[in-house]
Amino acid sequence: MLAADPAQRFDPAVTRLALTQFRSYASLRFDLDTPRAVVLTGPNGAGKTNLLEAVSLLAPGRGLRRATLADFPRRAASGATAREWAVAARIQGPVGSTDVGTGIDAGSIAASGDGDVAQQERRVVRIDGRPSRGAALADVVTVRWLTPAMDRMFTDAAARRRRFLDHLASGADPAHATRVSAFERTMRQRSRLLRSPGWNPRWVAALEEKMAELGTAIAAGRLEYAARLSAVMAETGAPAAGAKVVVRGDVEAWLESGPALEAEDRFRAALERGRDRDGIVGGASTGVHRSDLDVTHPNGMPAAQCSTGEQKTLLFAIIEADVRLVAAAGKAPLLLLDEVSAHLDEERRAALFDAVLTLGSQVWATGTDASLFAGLAGRAQFHEVREGRVIPVRDR
Repeated sequence: MLAADPAQRFDPAVTRLALTQFRSYASLRFDLDTPRAVVLTGPNGAGKTNLLEAVSLLAPGRGLRRATLADFPRRAASGATAREWAVAARIQGPVGSTDVGTGIDAGSIAASGDGDVAQQERRVVRIDGRPSRGAALADVVTVRWLTPAMDRMFTDAAARRRRFLDHLASGADPAHATRVSAFERTMRQRSRLLRSPGWNPRWVAALEEKMAELGTAIAAGRLEYAARLSAVMAETGAPAAGAKVVVRGDVEAWLESGPALEAEDRFRAALERGRDRDGIVGGASTGVHRSDLDVTHPNGMPAAQCSTGEQKTLLFAIIEADVRLVAAAGKAPLLLLDEVSAHLDEERRAALFDAVLTLGSQVWATGTDASLFAGLAGRAQFHEVREGRVIPVRDR
């Protein structure tokens, strides 16, 4: 079984969470018991998922809902919407604590001449009080999640599975996310240039050179991490032993059939051939932005054709394998489980809780029924969420 070296373990945990004008919360602060799981129960609409989303924003990216900045501010009953919002946390590690904050403050909001707020808001990040780039959050904590919306992972468009794999791969290599962002930005620059009259071929060629270099590195990272996921899934046993996780795409295929430099050359040539079409429709007709994650059940059936139960088993297995990989690298991720009853039966819930707690992950789990978490009695702190408050439950 894959396991982390205890001497290298770094198991961060949230010990304090504070929200200001975030989603359904005007103001909230509560403290947590470091090594234990966190169980949040309450009726639908109480704000449980909003708390998990806040925790997910402690890592780089747009959080578990992939929301825009405009979605985060609290909307009051009167219809008024807050302009500023903030999420702050204290994260405890073996060498001390780190204070992390993110949100929008007054300094990032610009007013237009007629008094309306212009669309110039930008998310700010602070680590121990110092302004930081969002990517720096990866050095503090890694976050993984399982939500009901992910039940459609294998039947939705390829873009969703691609983002999912990139999110996982970035946990092992934070530079992967930086490369993905740089590739997408460069592709947009190329598209704008190709649509402009009299574009300069040398400028386009320079952008294509950068796209080929970044894209080849992205494809290599995806291939490597998919292979590692498959290997760990084979180790962890039934019911997902033998499941395969592979990446399908032009650049990935070129890498599997030849050296990286050759793959770069083929990608660059494909971009050059596609200039006329890309100038009309935008984007690029070839590239890692079109790749897909291909998952096969141990019975040989593609995941998209499996039963709902089999798809959930595969998704669970991928998440568990990823948690093991990240923990083995020395930093167990926070794991957010939203409405786990929608994903897992009692046996699988118990197996997941045992696995991630053994690996050192702090688990945050939500549900409407506290009895779903009976297996965590004595190992978790229970809270009831209602009317914008988080109330400790002391008798578990």
